[in-house]
Amino acid sequence: MQIKDYLNKYQPVIQITFENALETGRLSHAYMLSGSSGMPLKETAMYLAKSLLCDNPSPLACNNCITCLRVDEGNYPDVMLLDGSANKIKKNDVEKVINNFDKTALESKGIMIYILHLVETMTPVAVNSLLKFLEEPGKNVYAFLTTENESKVLPTIISRTQVLRFRSMPREDIINDAVNNSVPLEDAEILCSFYNDVESIKEALESETYKNAKMAFDEQLDALLINQDEAVYVCQRRVIPLVKTNEVARLYLKMLSILFQDLLSLSVGGGITLSCYDKILEKLLSSLKHIDKSLLVVMTSLSRLDLNVNIPLLLDHIIYEITKEAK
Repeated sequence: MQIKDYLNKYQPVIQITFENALETGRLSHAYMLSGSSGMPLKETAMYLAKSLLCDNPSPLACNNCITCLRVDEGNYPDVMLLDGSANKIKKNDVEKVINNFDKTALESKGIMIYILHLVETMTPVAVNSLLKFLEEPGKNVYAFLTTENESKVLPTIISRTQVLRFRSMPREDIINDAVNNSVPLEDAEILCSFYNDVESIKEALESETYKNAKMAFDEQLDALLINQDEAVYVCQRRVIPLVKTNEVARLYLKMLSILFQDLLSLSVGGGITLSCYDKILEKLLSSLKHIDKSLLVVMTSLSRLDLNVNIPLLLDHIIYEITKEAK
């Protein structure tokens, strides 16, 4: 599904708001796209940016003209992207944007655009540099900022932008759309906890990161069903070799957190997220103790990944805590 179709189907308010701004010529100099993890924030920011430059807009970008294709390929010098999902956005990065945009636009359209993806990752000094630039934008300079956690963005930045908030799709709709697009139900149930559109789910499904995390998750659950010793052995011999990077470890721990949230819900007669794992959940509920404490251990371990901890030792610690005092 292309971003244009995604906006039309799932984010009509954002689409209509931006279309009206284009048609009336009342564009804001800066937009903040705010949504939850897994939503196509960067892709939407790029699409809206292209809509200001497109050779054949209607009124949003056509995605087929030379200008749109050049932006997609990163070959349009008057569009700059800083991606906070790859590395923290630093002062030098922001200053590079400012220095470039102090000059005259290189393209004949005369429009310059910068995109800052995940502004909550910016360092404090980078934020200060950005604030001044937002206060005094140059002529025909537009900004598209994105965030997955609006509460972590300074109010002074938010106040200088027009905020476009994404609406979360119902979980059932995401799963149904994914299954209709050939995603196995089990994977759809897991991945829709991290992504809010089918294209992202399909892309993640094919990634080595997801494949390794899912394999480690399934291996660990099978071992937990046997006994404590097997769970520890499998963690050391099979799980740890699969979970080699922070990206895989983060996804694996998020899967474990969903599992323990389901166990907590099941323990009080509530519903579960991973319906395909219902039988495993029922068996684990009768064999594990201190589910709430285990969930806390997993969530705490997730936050520690940012501290560059030793992943094998972290996974060892988690499995020992989970299996401690098993029934």
